[in-house]
Amino acid sequence: QMSPRVRRTTRRGFSMVELLLALAIVSMVLTSAMVALDAAFKGYRATTDAASTHVVSRIVMHRVVAMIRNGTEFGPFPSDVLDPGQNPLDSDFIEFVSFDDEDTGIRQISRIEFREADDGEDYGAVWFVLYTFENDVQQGDPVEARMIPNVEDASFVLEYDVGPKLKRATVDLLIRPNDDLDPIGVEGRNENNNEPIRLVGSATPRRL
Repeated sequence: QMSPRVRRTTRRGFSMVELLLALAIVSMVLTSAMVALDAAFKGYRATTDAASTHVVSRIVMHRVVAMIRNGTEFGPFPSDVLDPGQNPLDSDFIEFVSFDDEDTGIRQISRIEFREADDGEDYGAVWFVLYTFENDVQQGDPVEARMIPNVEDASFVLEYDVGPKLKRATVDLLIRPNDDLDPIGVEGRNENNNEPIRLVGSATPRRL
């Protein structure tokens, strides 16, 4: 009597090609996950930067408008206020008397101006400059402070009445969010396209 035939099953491992294919798939999945995570992180940073810049800029804008409301003797002013080509006047600065004490002869002139970007900077800034005079003689160097950085453009539109007396001042600022993220994509090209923030404030001197 013949014994039944016994079948033997042979177990074999993964081939080298299968292992390489699996590693390639895992690498692609991990790379995609890391890119998505990095993009989400940069998006969060861009959103928070824009929000903080917007809050700080609005605070400074309110301060500028308040100073204009309380100021007197504004400049620059057109040579002919009746000429519609000169009035309203579009300037990159505004200056005014912010303090005047006739008893002591002390007078302070405030100047708010837009300065172009310096070397190594992408955007300009809005600066505050304070001059102090005593009996029409300037006392020391002016005090300077940067109010808003990363300003792409700024203008001061001054509308005058006969005198000339300032009727209304409009401040128009275009500000880029404060962003120090590294460029994405092509080397040397910043693709973090944060939209600029535009703030417009208008004020009339209280003496009117």
